[in-house]
Amino acid sequence: MFDLLSAYRQTGADLPFGNPEHAHGVAMEGYFWRFTNVEDGRAVIALIGVQQTPEGPWALCGLGGSDGFWRYDVFEGARTRRAGLGARTDNGSFFGDDGRVAVDLGPDARLDVTLHDLQSWPHRAFGGSSYFQTVPALNQYWHPWLLGGQVSGAAIIGGERWDLSGASVYGEKNWGRAGFPDSWWWGQAQGFADEQACIAFAGGEVYAGPIRTEVTGLVVRLPDGTVLRLGNPGTSPVEATVSDSRWHLRGRSPRWDVEVDAHAPLGDALVLPVPLVDERRGTPGALEHLAGHLEVRVRRNGREVWTGETALAGLEHGGLARAEAEAARRRV
Repeated sequence: MFDLLSAYRQTGADLPFGNPEHAHGVAMEGYFWRFTNVEDGRAVIALIGVQQTPEGPWALCGLGGSDGFWRYDVFEGARTRRAGLGARTDNGSFFGDDGRVAVDLGPDARLDVTLHDLQSWPHRAFGGSSYFQTVPALNQYWHPWLLGGQVSGAAIIGGERWDLSGASVYGEKNWGRAGFPDSWWWGQAQGFADEQACIAFAGGEVYAGPIRTEVTGLVVRLPDGTVLRLGNPGTSPVEATVSDSRWHLRGRSPRWDVEVDAHAPLGDALVLPVPLVDERRGTPGALEHLAGHLEVRVRRNGREVWTGETALAGLEHGGLARAEAEAARRRV
């Protein structure tokens, strides 16, 4: 039974009430943390992607700040946790789990924080990918495992020390058998007047063999701790209209109605890399804003129960051709 379950998870899938936080052993397993400091009006991101190839595992690691700083590097040798959440490089440049994140990408790009008072994903049958998590060999799965918490520590961003103590933290995983899809959109926001509130969404084309469909998952943690997840075709669909500078989503279920409107100037976006698994390198893959403007409105049974607004939203529009063109334009 164990061997069958292990083989099933190695396709990227999880059974209901499984634990998508644990590593699967697929071609790409990515871990992402985002820190929002309302007091200073700043946001920081840290990420690691661990890729598995016949030549051995390798990692793409990055650290960025909302002032426009971004640094990434590629390292030979990395590992993921099979019995918990986390990943690390063999040379010590990156370590991240559910209690600490430590990054050293040079004297001007460092982070060392501990995480506490975590608001984790509630124990449910399904994670962020909903029932799609049970489908083997999808190109991409997504799970926002951490919807809030507090931070102690600091970062060095572009040579400047940023105190992150008291900042809010968000964490997610994405993984799949073939790296990233051809096109996708993503967003995450904290920094609302209601400190416990959190929103995250991710969308793109999901496929396994000849089966293809476009899906957007939308997650909201309300100030009272209620967690909503919309995005199942037929029962809680989410409509997404996205460009490089605007994101509009509308999700509905029999009880809930959630509308998100966000925007950010294209010129402020970072150009983030995505891993080319077999080539063991990164390539421009996504336009990422670290301090966009986002408004959200939530209704239950037609009655408005919460509205929120923040100027520290993370907003992303991904696609190799789009990001490569923008990177080339900036080099001119």
